[in-house]
Amino acid sequence: MDITQFVEGSIGQWKSQRSAHHMIFSHFEAVRSEIDIVALTPDNPAVIELCQAYDIDPSQAVVPFQMSWEGESDWNDEVLTGSTILVPIPDPNSPDRGQLLRDRGYAETMAAAARYHITEDGVFVLITEYDRAAAEERIWFVNPNLRFRVSTIKTSDGTGVVTASFSSELRAMATP
Repeated sequence: MDITQFVEGSIGQWKSQRSAHHMIFSHFEAVRSEIDIVALTPDNPAVIELCQAYDIDPSQAVVPFQMSWEGESDWNDEVLTGSTILVPIPDPNSPDRGQLLRDRGYAETMAAAARYHITEDGVFVLITEYDRAAAEERIWFVNPNLRFRVSTIKTSDGTGVVTASFSSELRAMATP
């Protein structure tokens, strides 16, 4: 699997159930959400702007996409919403590796350039280093309409795990 296959397989609407352990608060959280992943064209102004922010030629971008989510947590009554633009930049020497540019991060709500690689068995691994934390996500498909995601957020020096989560994501099927 390469980045194009991974992103194309992810396009669609997903229902997600996430279990998270927040170590610092000794708290377990359950989150249900809907995730929309839509393809963007490489000439989309937001894609070009994000590439330029990292001094990357926009022609290097492949399969850019936007991810939006809305969910509910059992921790509080807030509706969790957000959206981010994601732009994969494959390594020209290794098609299973590259950078993933985001206008909004996962562990911290700031722009982030993460490193990704895809393992031999098709697991997408994303490592993002922020100012105060580092996140590692692993996403894999069980079948075309079911994928799993495991995330850990560590302290910036990597010595402690702050949050660990597991998500199962089911593609919303169109009704006839």
